[in-house]
Amino acid sequence: MRAAIGDRIRVHSRTVGQAERAGEIIEVRGPEGTAPFLVRFTDGHEGLVYPGPDTIIDSADHD
Repeated sequence: MRAAIGDRIRVHSRTVGQAERAGEIIEVRGPEGTAPFLVRFTDGHEGLVYPGPDTIIDSADHD
């Protein structure tokens, strides 16, 4: 899975009743756009994400 700074990330919950987590990728630490990604989530916290099959990357328009 590849991403760029500014892309949006959505992580679906594996637990019934838990909300999806969403945020913006603020840093790409892997080579050539690969994981891990530093993400600023909508609740304000930041965390390192190693995306799994329950993750979707929404690409931002990059010039």
